[in-house]
Amino acid sequence: MVDADDGELLRLVGTGDRGAFELLYARNAPWLLLRLRRRCRDPELARELLQETFLTVWRAAASYRGDGTAVGWLWSIASGRLIDARRRASVRPQLVHLPGEDTRMWSPSAEDEALTDAYDAGLERALHQLPPELSAVLRATVLDGRTVRETATLLGVPEGTVKSRAMRARQQLRAALS
Repeated sequence: MVDADDGELLRLVGTGDRGAFELLYARNAPWLLLRLRRRCRDPELARELLQETFLTVWRAAASYRGDGTAVGWLWSIASGRLIDARRRASVRPQLVHLPGEDTRMWSPSAEDEALTDAYDAGLERALHQLPPELSAVLRATVLDGRTVRETATLLGVPEGTVKSRAMRARQQLRAALS
């Protein structure tokens, strides 16, 4: 079983094989956690999302069709969990502390917030200025973590087109942000 690729492991997990699940987890949890931590600032949330991802994998492995890569399927689950968490956070009521309450919690410095907001706002504006075909490639490859081949299949264009659009999109973003 150690020689099995991730797709085969997913098929075994779909039959309830705990050993295959443990091996799949050991192979993929480190890079999934790293990717989740790059996309959210809260390390605890990233660990929680990793656990939710593998819980979903355990429950849904039988539905894995093998159309794309197993790692792409895993990342699509993880990124879906991240999007769900961000949506929940945006509608969650914010706690208000009364004067005199002990509020010893971590919070970013004012400088960090100002720089992040300025960078995020500039990046958001630059992304919105991109033509739709360039934006779609960036979203698929950068935000969703898809490979060039997966992006080409998703968008229905040749792999070379994905590569050239990604290059043009990066050039336009670089120019807009400098």
